[in-house]
Amino acid sequence: MKKIILIIKREYLTRARKKTFILSTLLFPLLYVALIFGSGYLGKKAQQKLSIAVIDSSGYFNKGQFERANIADSSLKLNLINVAADSLQKNFGSMGYDGFIVIPGQPNWENGFSSLKLRSEKKFGPGSVGQVENRLNNFWNDVKNEKLGIDEAKKQILSSSRVSIATEDMKGKSSNEKIIGYIGYIAGFLMYFILIIYGSQVMMGVMEEKTNRIAEVIVSSVKPFQLMVGKIVGIGLVAITQFLLWIVFMFVLYNVTKQSSQSSSTINDMLGTVQTIFSSVNVPLVLFTFGFYLLGGFFFYASLFAAIGSAVNEDMREAQSLSFPVTMIVIFSIMLMPMALNNPTGPIAFWCSILPFTSPVIMPALVPFGVPDTIPLWQLLLSMLVLVAGFIGTTWFAGKIYRTGILMYGKKPSWKEMLKWAFRNN
Repeated sequence: MKKIILIIKREYLTRARKKTFILSTLLFPLLYVALIFGSGYLGKKAQQKLSIAVIDSSGYFNKGQFERANIADSSLKLNLINVAADSLQKNFGSMGYDGFIVIPGQPNWENGFSSLKLRSEKKFGPGSVGQVENRLNNFWNDVKNEKLGIDEAKKQILSSSRVSIATEDMKGKSSNEKIIGYIGYIAGFLMYFILIIYGSQVMMGVMEEKTNRIAEVIVSSVKPFQLMVGKIVGIGLVAITQFLLWIVFMFVLYNVTKQSSQSSSTINDMLGTVQTIFSSVNVPLVLFTFGFYLLGGFFFYASLFAAIGSAVNEDMREAQSLSFPVTMIVIFSIMLMPMALNNPTGPIAFWCSILPFTSPVIMPALVPFGVPDTIPLWQLLLSMLVLVAGFIGTTWFAGKIYRTGILMYGKKPSWKEMLKWAFRNN
């Protein structure tokens, strides 16, 4: 046991003292926040700006509609012009337009327009085409309201009388499914990145010791299984340290938002959003389950990555080839996560939260929906027990491979060969 503790201490201190660990721990929360707000800003900046000419042969539309809409949204300008269609088709580019639409004559206004053509010399993105379509649909709604005798006062009544649904539990506590879904996505993707990054670190660490022949010296003093467990636990503690520091950051942010009620309106809106997020979920339970599945999922996958690293010699392509099936399982989990979040009580969510291959990603994403309200307590406990049994099994399986592979040189490994190492009796 003392030897395993020494290995754990060495692995932990070696990585925790690195500048990359300190920088990633400090910068990741800031970069994540910057990514969320920055992507929205860049998305707005990257939005395609269009100027489209419109010829109205139907006589239903008026220039005032177009001018008011252009002022309200400058990213799209629809200009109603009185030019012959043939002349516009030849000269729309030189007139400063990106494309043009000809609205045909249609005496019966009740039939509407089944399909209009946006003509241009270049292709537009689907978002830009949808924006033009929505703008014209709004104009057409104005025309129909006018034909039906619906004035502005009636229009206000129609637009304001919408059905709005807010959910709450049987105790009267309200919930916000959109925010809960966002938290689920963040938890799932964060778990995905941690499993891939730290699992790869275990594999690379084992490969480095093997290729440098350090492993030969170490296994003369400790058993290969002890070396593998010590390495996995040491790197796992590094991941837990980073997670705990992020929790501290979250609670600091939470306290700052509670005490910053006198801020400017923009910042106040952001702080109010953070407060809403914290109040929408059971934060202690979410953090506890995330920490548990972080450890359980890490031990489950890290043992497999360690086994792969022990079998590989110096060729990185071999490592990538052998680790591909394990990596694909994690990727498959993240692909199933949207389906589970769309129906957190459905069969996909249930089985993916129970099976140890997918539960480290899926269950932390489901817990924000509520335990035991949405996710039964027995389901959470069963998932935890199966995960514990799973990582005990994979650790045993990987240990059998590790003790042979760590001292095997010159032979190109394969999963078939590794399975032989795992299931032989000696």
